[in-house]
Order: sequence, then C-alpha cells, then structure tokens
Amino acid sequence: MQRLQPTPRHNRTTQTIQALHIPEALLKIQTVVAVTGLSESTIRRKVAAGTFPAPVKDGARCTRWVAGKVQNWLIARGQA
Repeated sequence: MQRLQPTPRHNRTTQTIQALHIPEALLKIQTVVAVTGLSESTIRRKVAAGTFPAPVKDGARCTRWVAGKVQNWLIARGQA
C-alpha cells in the first residue's frame, strides 16, 4: 500500500486576504495569522481559552477558520 506524503510547502497554494470578505470562506491558519497579527500559537491558545473562534475540521489533517467568525472577532476588537 502506498503511503501518502505531505505536500511540500513550496508546492502549497497561498490564500489571498480577500477571502476574509467572503463570510462562508474557510481560511487557512496562515491567512488568520496575517489578518489578526497573532501568532499560530497565540491563536491556538485563544481557541483553547474560548476567546477566539474555534476552527472547523475538514478531514483528519485539514483545519480551517470560518471567515465570517474571524471577521466578527476583529470587529468586536475594533480591528476590522
């Protein structure tokens, strides 16, 4: 049986910040980091503390944030 290998980072596609303006868009962690100014570890800590929107799982290894929830979080903090 062939084992699946992770996609090398240089072959991965980037996501534009414009995706934030589509409420139902699913954002990658790199996009959430870019729009919030928070680090990955801070975002994960805030999710665990319940002070940041929780991500949705789209498979075993795919975690995404709903753009509308992130945007609402930014608005509530006066950052949008």
